[in-house]
Amino acid sequence: MIKEELLALLVCPLGRAPLRLEGDTLVCTRCGLRYAINDDVPNMLYEEAELPEGVKSIADLACSKASDDRPA
Repeated sequence: MIKEELLALLVCPLGRAPLRLEGDTLVCTRCGLRYAINDDVPNMLYEEAELPEGVKSIADLACSKASDDRPA
């Protein structure tokens, strides 16, 4: 189980939005990308995350678009 202290520090790697815990996944509060938790370790690789229903590509996510707007 993810501790509250860790959950408070974790954000979506794409757009830096907060995450919420849903069962054994972390869900981005902005784009809905779902990050698996395996053996109490969150997999924060967005390339391996589950896309929200109806979304075909990471490029279509709100967090992905927000990260494109950030200065380099």
